[in-house]
Amino acid sequence: MIYFSKLFDNQLIFVRFFMYITCLDLEGVLVPEIWIAFSEESGIPELRRTTRDEPDYNKLMNWRLGILKEHGLGLKQIQDTIAKIDPLPGAKEFMDELRQTCQVVILSDTFTQFAQPLMRKLGMPSIFCNELIVGKDGMITGFKMRQENGKFHAVKALQSIGFKTIASGDSFNDLAMIKQSQKGFLFRAPEHIINDNPDVLAFTEYSQLLDAIKETVANENAD
Repeated sequence: MIYFSKLFDNQLIFVRFFMYITCLDLEGVLVPEIWIAFSEESGIPELRRTTRDEPDYNKLMNWRLGILKEHGLGLKQIQDTIAKIDPLPGAKEFMDELRQTCQVVILSDTFTQFAQPLMRKLGMPSIFCNELIVGKDGMITGFKMRQENGKFHAVKALQSIGFKTIASGDSFNDLAMIKQSQKGFLFRAPEHIINDNPDVLAFTEYSQLLDAIKETVANENAD
């Protein structure tokens, strides 16, 4: 058991820190969509397509790689764009406060070659993501998924060793981890995903999501 204290309503209270892990998507939740930013930087509108639009991630990535090859664009050009990306307003503060409530891990279908500078700006949270295959010439020739449907299996694995999970994301590829978790929330998801999943609470503000997570942990504590 781990105990920590905090000031709340000018009173010192003790909160029991249960074995909850909050699993968050990265792009669209904590940082802007990388491929949309690169689409704008490169002037290639086709690259705006994301997992909000296409539920088949392998299909989406192979399509993206085809466009990159067609235009002679490699890893460096994308990394140059990522270097200019900052967390969404309020994201770092949200993460800092959330980690006072429970443990946090980011589950993302992005790639290690994209994620590192963004993690530094978010305070170096843990992230599980995938790997690009890059040739000596810097061209992206493929990608290696950590595991198919990796977000779902990561949540299942955490639960198998005694953790309870809370999950939040905005896209098709987040729904499995959201629905597998003890509590799951959509965050700034497009209307078609919200409408197709009326059983999942949807939020647009970090304060709302933070309150919902705190309430979940507090209700566990009350038990």
